[in-house]
Amino acid sequence: MFEHRKHALLPRREFIRRLGWSVAAGAMLIGFSLSMGMLGYHYLAGLVWIDAFLDAAMILSGMGPLSTLHTDAGKLFAGCYAIYCGIALIATTGVILAPVIHRALHKFHLEDSAEN
Repeated sequence: MFEHRKHALLPRREFIRRLGWSVAAGAMLIGFSLSMGMLGYHYLAGLVWIDAFLDAAMILSGMGPLSTLHTDAGKLFAGCYAIYCGIALIATTGVILAPVIHRALHKFHLEDSAEN
């Protein structure tokens, strides 16, 4: 997916396209995670859809839950979902920032090889 360090730096237009694909992939991960959270909160914790959305969005963003859970299944889901969201946040950030970090490192290697 990324060019080798010996190849020229990707033109800006193609870089922006690559960044757009990364943002789209990150948005899909966020959408999937939010959907799974909403389904779990609705069916396992018994929350209405709007409250399920709110709690899933709050957990996914790292803010924490709002609703009090009364079922054991809902509590187990909330704990597992919170752990998943921590990992998903890191993964999504990596997916979105990968082209930017790669471009910076690639540019650094090009400048380093030009000096030698």
